[in-house]
Amino acid sequence: MVQPKAPSNPGRRKFLINATSVVGAGAVAGAVVPFIGSWNPSAKAEAAGAPARADLSKLLPGEMMIVEWRGVPVYVVKHTQESMSVLNKNLSRLSDPDSLEDQQPDYARNELRSRKKGISVLTAVCTHLSCAPKFYPELGTTDFDTDWQGGFFCPCHGSKFDLVGRVYAGVPAPTNLPIPPHYFETEDILIIGEDGGAA
Repeated sequence: MVQPKAPSNPGRRKFLINATSVVGAGAVAGAVVPFIGSWNPSAKAEAAGAPARADLSKLLPGEMMIVEWRGVPVYVVKHTQESMSVLNKNLSRLSDPDSLEDQQPDYARNELRSRKKGISVLTAVCTHLSCAPKFYPELGTTDFDTDWQGGFFCPCHGSKFDLVGRVYAGVPAPTNLPIPPHYFETEDILIIGEDGGAA
């Protein structure tokens, strides 16, 4: 019986086996790392879910700015003294505000639906068919209302909301404009998408 020959250089064989194992492990790691990394949200997805920051220092009374948060427009309105003084003169024309009270965060359960007096933060999506209501801050007679107290009108189907987003009675929209989570980081810096953890 013939005995197999011993390898002529056993050290070389061990080196080649070890080197091949290391290269193979590196190739597996090179394939696994991007695969697992693909499970993480992209920078665009993270930005889309991140809070939005708005500087209100240049927003004048009677003006509105639009801030995008999660791909949705958010209206930020700075009220005038005049608009705030007439705000509750048309309560009889609004849908029952008590039945809609649970639609807003605790810190906005007040007559101005606001965390900060004089500033309204409203999701700019009509609660009827998700159109974007237009801002009409002027008081008086308009094409769509003979006693307009300022607010938002959706020309698509005629829904009306007052300046703090309360829905009028008898229009297609069933509920108030939603209030997104928000807080004021400073006097003029608004953060939309978080409630700041305080009431």
